[in-house]
Amino acid sequence: MTVNMPLIHRVMVLAVSCAALCGCAGPKEGSILPHDVRLRPGDVVFRSGHGLTSRAVMLADNGGTYSHVGIVADSAGVPVIVHAVPDEPDFPGDSDRVKMERPDKFFSSVNAGAGRVMRIADSGVAARASRVAVAVYMRGTGFDHDYDESDTVRMYCCELVEHAYSEAGMPLTGGRRHSVDLPGLRYRNVIYPSDFIRSPALRTVSEF
Repeated sequence: MTVNMPLIHRVMVLAVSCAALCGCAGPKEGSILPHDVRLRPGDVVFRSGHGLTSRAVMLADNGGTYSHVGIVADSAGVPVIVHAVPDEPDFPGDSDRVKMERPDKFFSSVNAGAGRVMRIADSGVAARASRVAVAVYMRGTGFDHDYDESDTVRMYCCELVEHAYSEAGMPLTGGRRHSVDLPGLRYRNVIYPSDFIRSPALRTVSEF
């Protein structure tokens, strides 16, 4: 008996069957962080995302290159990245919050299209800043959807990095703050990722 499926249905079935047979169902997730980059505690790391929120951040940042920033810390000799991020739940019901993740997850090709690592010369200050960031993570800090740095109850990504370095005695942004006036996005006194890139205290270790 012949089944007359619509042409587009037959094409879809054929495509799925071929993908299953040849193992080419789609690109595999990987890390965009180069293998030869050695992260150190206190490094400030940047990434640009693929989604609408990331594009909105870069648009607000006068066409900035990156939409997200974090800080490297040490976890029993293993580098991790502490960052405040929305819309990346690790499990059903997970809240938007400050996370501590492996570099390969932070720089996953699912979340990152480009990246950068920057470093300050004073390793002691960098280590202190990284410990402050870990303490923020350990207390279960939520993500600051109001982008308000007047308190540390909740934090957004740039606020977290600036807070960590300010507590370590070396604020990085020079007090630069901005107003965001886009459709649906209106905030005051916001820190952008580009404010860290312009910091004279930071130098670029790797850009990819």
